[in-house]
Order: sequence, then structure tokens, then C-alpha cells
Amino acid sequence: MADKKNNRKNNRNNDEDYNPRFRKTRKKVCPLCADKNLKLDYKNAEQLKKFINDKGKILPRRATGACAIHQRDITLAVKRARQIAVLPYTQE
Repeated sequence: MADKKNNRKNNRNNDEDYNPRFRKTRKKVCPLCADKNLKLDYKNAEQLKKFINDKGKILPRRATGACAIHQRDITLAVKRARQIAVLPYTQE
């Protein structure tokens, strides 16, 4: 009987954590850590638009792939850009 249970597990590509609904994805790399020459500037609207969605909300770390330190810098830069009207608070 134990052989039958082991046989079922072996049918699934020899992977114990096999789940057809969950696909393993690559870990995102922080764009600011990857390129040391890239400097985040609150006056550069084109650069900041990569970190906000179409409604004007700041994207979370899981979407941008930024590390915690750089995500805080992104948030601060977006808020500063909104304050001086480089970026809108909301987009309709």
C-alpha cells in the first residue's frame, strides 16, 4: 500500500511541491539596485511614471520589484512630485 502512495507522487514530475495552479516565477530584481547609475529624481516625471499605475496610485513592492529601501525612496519622490505638480494626485 505504501508503494501505491509513492507511485502517485512520482507521477507528478518528481516534484513534491507540485501544484498546477501555482507557477513558480522569477524573483524580481530592484531596478535601482541593478543599475547603479540610475538616480531617482522627483523632477523626472517620465522616470516616476513607471512606479505609479494608470489611476495615479503608487505601485507596491511586489509589482515594482524594488527593495524596501528604494521603495521608500520611490514613495517619497512620487509624493514630492505631486506636491510641486509634476505628477497628478489622480488620473481620470
